[in-house]
Amino acid sequence: MAHAPAPPPRPLTAPAVASAAPVPAAPRPLLQGFTLGAGAACIAATFTNPMEVVKTRLQLQGELMRRHEASSSTASFTRVYRSAPHAFGVILRSEGVRGLQRGLFPAYLYQCVMNGIRLGGYEPVKHAINAGVVRAQHSGWAPVAAVATNVIDPIVPVLSGFTCGIAAALCGSPLFLVKTRLQAYSSDPRLAGIGAQHRYKSTAHAMMVVVKEGGVKNLWRGATASMMRTGVGSAVQLSSYDAIKNALKTHRWLQRPAADGTVQPMFGDGIELHFSASMLTGLLVAFAMNPFDTVSTRLYNQAVDAQGRGVLYTGPIDCFAKTIRAEGVAGLYKGFTAHWLRVGPHTILTFVFLEQLRSLADMHWMMD
Repeated sequence: MAHAPAPPPRPLTAPAVASAAPVPAAPRPLLQGFTLGAGAACIAATFTNPMEVVKTRLQLQGELMRRHEASSSTASFTRVYRSAPHAFGVILRSEGVRGLQRGLFPAYLYQCVMNGIRLGGYEPVKHAINAGVVRAQHSGWAPVAAVATNVIDPIVPVLSGFTCGIAAALCGSPLFLVKTRLQAYSSDPRLAGIGAQHRYKSTAHAMMVVVKEGGVKNLWRGATASMMRTGVGSAVQLSSYDAIKNALKTHRWLQRPAADGTVQPMFGDGIELHFSASMLTGLLVAFAMNPFDTVSTRLYNQAVDAQGRGVLYTGPIDCFAKTIRAEGVAGLYKGFTAHWLRVGPHTILTFVFLEQLRSLADMHWMMD
């Protein structure tokens, strides 16, 4: 994620940190960061929600079917979707654009909660964790002013992303549950055999039904898996984006000679840099996150019995074990292509829109 240029380092009195390099400027106000993060993510979700629908359907297709059964011509299971592009076409033909945009409203709400906390809270949390790390490294005697200008420890972005991801997933879990169930539902009887089908009239109706089935706590069914999913994804995304963007700006292989004989970076701090860094980051996120994402989808969408218990899985570990036993490790990577086609562009769009919204916010702040 981009930061404003750092101010010149101030003289430090503590000898142990006298040679420290500067870090980015102080984080933005929390409310501003929340608003910018939520806004950028909602804009991105408008474009990427169709692939989220495709990914959800693919992850539920052939759920707990053994590989030889799923490929057998005599099996009762029918492979409706052959690939992500094929699934996109099938849904578009049978359910129209509305089918590809199922769950868009709870997706907006989820993005506001999840990415507002995750992206808006990342910088403040990163600075707070780094301050604690520096104080611990220097036995608690390093002054606060020195902490503010010290180098960000490499582990800090990972811990910050993981922390923000877990907090965001916990808060947004009810919305993710509703979104998943709405996206899994198909109005076409030919496609209705994939995953449990929950027929809800709206987001509010879905929440009322879920609460009626098992109480308010039922809205957080599958929250543990979602926290694992978003924690891992956020740790990879937020820490990798910073590192990849800096590498693209500074690596000697990505520099070119200028007309005046000096060497200039190939990527300036513009939309080309943000696009390239987001594309590479999205690939890493999809690879790290897909197993947890598949488990989250299945836990959220499973039907419940009269006591409000899941009929297929008791929790994330049980879901991991049953999926691997029945479908192999490849079962955890179902929908990977759709996931990449969703998370890659979503990462690109979120960070590109976030960078532009930040620039507008900075311009507004400078004019005030």
